[in-house]
Amino acid sequence: MTSATQESIASYLDDACRATADGLARLGAVISVDAIAASIEYPNRKDFGDVAVPCFPLAQSMRLAPAVIAQRLSESFVPPGSITRVKAIGGYFNLWFDPQAIADVVLPRILTEKSGFGSSTLGRGKTICMDYSHPNIAKPFGVGHLRSTVIGHALKNILEKLGYTTVGINHLGDWGTQFGKLIVAFRDWGSEETIAREPIRHLYDLYVRFHQEAESNPSLDERARAEFRKLEDGDPDNRALWKRFRDLSLQEFQRVYSRLGVTFDSDAGEAFYNDQLSPLIDRMVAVGAARVGDDGALVVDVGQGDEPPLLLRKADGATLYATRDLAAAEYRHTTYGFDWCLYIVGSAQALHFKQLFAALKKMGHDWADSMVHVDFGWVKFGDEMMSTRRGNIVFLDEVLSEAVERARTIIAEKNPDLDDAGSIAEAVGIGAVVFWQLSARRQRDVNFTWQDALSFDGRTGPYLQYTHARICSLIERSGQAIPQGGFDSAALSGDDERRVLLQLADWPRRIRMAAEQYEPHILAGALLDLAQTYNSFYQRVRILDGEESARIPRLCLSQSVRWILAEGLRLLGLRAPERM
Repeated sequence: MTSATQESIASYLDDACRATADGLARLGAVISVDAIAASIEYPNRKDFGDVAVPCFPLAQSMRLAPAVIAQRLSESFVPPGSITRVKAIGGYFNLWFDPQAIADVVLPRILTEKSGFGSSTLGRGKTICMDYSHPNIAKPFGVGHLRSTVIGHALKNILEKLGYTTVGINHLGDWGTQFGKLIVAFRDWGSEETIAREPIRHLYDLYVRFHQEAESNPSLDERARAEFRKLEDGDPDNRALWKRFRDLSLQEFQRVYSRLGVTFDSDAGEAFYNDQLSPLIDRMVAVGAARVGDDGALVVDVGQGDEPPLLLRKADGATLYATRDLAAAEYRHTTYGFDWCLYIVGSAQALHFKQLFAALKKMGHDWADSMVHVDFGWVKFGDEMMSTRRGNIVFLDEVLSEAVERARTIIAEKNPDLDDAGSIAEAVGIGAVVFWQLSARRQRDVNFTWQDALSFDGRTGPYLQYTHARICSLIERSGQAIPQGGFDSAALSGDDERRVLLQLADWPRRIRMAAEQYEPHILAGALLDLAQTYNSFYQRVRILDGEESARIPRLCLSQSVRWILAEGLRLLGLRAPERM
């Protein structure tokens, strides 16, 4: 999902892109302003300029080395008023901007548009289905499902900001052989009194006990398979138990989702597609996409070499979640007409999705090319991975509550007289847990530690929230009405202000990058960079009691940072308290 055009590039860059295109035209190169805008890079080093245009893509058509192109462009370039300096460095054409020109364009936009700054019509008319979270019925909402939930929620917010229509789908694990096991366990050891008091914990304990007992009593597995077959055949008693387990689970899940601020457009789980499986299998056989294997199972040959086929139906007639995933994909395309369908699922399922997409292509569905596995690494708590069957799963609700209590303690130490401390502790504690999942590249494993996640000084959610609250306090103490424009931007010409301005101007680009790469950590990094740059400015520059002429411009700069931090936190699924 990339675009040749970078929308909403800060206006001060438009002149630079046009001047660069004109300069290249004088050298005999034909390249559009949009293409230059799409190629712009932001150097990490100050001595490499504010932005850089790579000349490597022009080397073949111009029959010149990139360094020569950059040098000739720098010699023939006619800079607009916003550019103070240009220089060829290697194969890059580097530009420096007048901070006053940036301030005159960027700050009025942010102060006028507020949280809308960085919004775009890039995705107008396009629909993206997003499959994320998908906890299992009759099991607790564990930390292992947290990354899928918060990555999916953040990407949904980011894509909507760029104009896409999104469909958030919670594909619940509400079908499969595990329900045969749970039915046996509940009938053998279940307690009505306990399930009324602690429904999900009781069901989870029964599930763990089943696996422990089955190690020495294999007949339990046979009974479980028989009960699941009865469930598939519509046995009324088993269906009633299954529905009861599902309803109890949904109530618990909704409580957790409410704490996280996460919502969905659909909670159609695996069971929703049961009546679509037989027609699906018949069609796959008819078109030659599926065959009967040596053991009597129905399979789809989608692998190469030693890769296994996709198992569609077992020899005993039982279907699998792969079968239901195929039915779900067809249903979603028919119902929503998606342009892309994202599966935010752990990296361990890479083979499954490779096989799934290949099977859809074998069925003749060209739209299978628009399906994407957005994978991510393991969640670790301490040094242990999550495993339901071993019975050492970490309950997410307990983690959230522990985070809130720890945040409450820290807040009480820093600000014992804070009003509404309970609500703020909830925002900070839960925000710390969420941000810790999003601040790392999604394919990396995440090892959650309390000390790191709840730090007010590190690259954390609480640090961003504290910076936002600090700016709110500054604005309140100033007693000033913050204008949307008309201030003296010349007062923002210092290096500290310049760095903040460049971070603000870069916000729309970071949003697009996060969407194109399905990487919320890009947005998290942008917010951390902005907060750290602003806090350096805050410590080094006198805002309220400095030069009178600089007071309003610096407050406007601060207010702009506040709007971006608040919107960025919202996109990532965090609240932005005004006091901490």
